[in-house]
Amino acid sequence: MEKHTNFNFEQLKENEEKLNEIFIDIYDLEEELTPEVSDKDITITKIFDDKKNIYEDIKGNQYIQTKEDIIKSFISYAVGCMFGRYSLDEEGLIYAGGEWDESKYETFKPVEDNVLLITDEDYFEDDITHRFVEFVKVVYGEETLEENLDFIADSLNGRGSSREKIRNYFMNNFYKDHCQQYSVRGSGKLPIYWMYDSSAGKTRRNSADGFKALVYMHRYDEDTTGKVRMDYLHKVQRAYEQKIDNLEYRMELTDSAREIADAEKEIEKLTKQLKELQDYDERIGHLALSRIPIDLDDGVRVNYDKVQTDENGKKLKILAKR
Repeated sequence: MEKHTNFNFEQLKENEEKLNEIFIDIYDLEEELTPEVSDKDITITKIFDDKKNIYEDIKGNQYIQTKEDIIKSFISYAVGCMFGRYSLDEEGLIYAGGEWDESKYETFKPVEDNVLLITDEDYFEDDITHRFVEFVKVVYGEETLEENLDFIADSLNGRGSSREKIRNYFMNNFYKDHCQQYSVRGSGKLPIYWMYDSSAGKTRRNSADGFKALVYMHRYDEDTTGKVRMDYLHKVQRAYEQKIDNLEYRMELTDSAREIADAEKEIEKLTKQLKELQDYDERIGHLALSRIPIDLDDGVRVNYDKVQTDENGKKLKILAKR
C-alpha cells in the first residue's frame, strides 16, 4: 500500500510539473515562473514509515500520513465492521440508522448486541481484541495471521506480544483517537462510538480501568445501557472475583516470596477494579432502569448527555469523556 500510494504521489507531481512546463511555454513565462512543484502542494497522500522521515519540503502537506496513521485507520475500519457500520461485502457506509439488513454481512458478521467489551487482560474470547484478530484472519487469511498482527502491533505503543500491544491500544488509546477523528471545528469531538467507562468522571490517577465497553450510537436503543450492565459489567465483575480466588489459592500452595509478592500486587489491582465496578454499577443501574431513548436527529452532543442524565436532571457520568 505504501509503495502504491507513494508511486501515485510521484506520478501526480510529475504530471503537474509537465503541465506547468506547457503553461510556461505557451505564455512565454520562463523568466517569471518555474515548473517545479513543492511536495507540500501535492494534494494526494504520501506515506512515511515514521514522523522522523518526513522531509522539510513536504512539511505542511495535510495529506501526509505515517505507517501508524494507516494502521490506526485500519483498526478503526475493523471496529466499524464489528458494529456493522461497514461491511467487507459492500463498499461505503452500510448502516447509520434505519432498517438493519443482515444479508449485507456475509464475510464477517457484526456483533449482534451492539456491544464490544474492552479488557486489560485476556478474560473472554469475544472481547474486542479477539474480534479484531478474527477480522485480520478473515481479511488476510490464517496463514499470514501472526505476521500481519506483528506488522500492526509494530506501529502501536506498548510492551509484550503483538496481541498484548493491540489489547493495550484498545484499552488506552483507541477511544481518544476515535474522538479526535470525529472532531469538528467549532463543534468539538462528536464520536459515533461511545465508551461505557467505569473511570468516567475520575482523574487518571484515581482510575482503576475496571470496565470499558464500546457501543455504536446508530444502533443504540433504550435497552443498551441495561444490556451493558447485565451482560457485560457483571460478567467482568465475576471474572475479577474468580481471578482473586485463583491467586489466593496459588499463594497457599507456594513458598516463593516472589510469587507471593506478585500475587499480592495483582490482587491489590483487581480489588481496586472491583471497587470501581461496584461504584459504577450504582450509577449505571439507575440509568438502565430508566430505559433512556435517543433521537439520532438530535446529534451526538445532545444524546451523549441525555443517556447519562437521570429523571431529575443529574448527570451520572457513565460514558468516557469525549
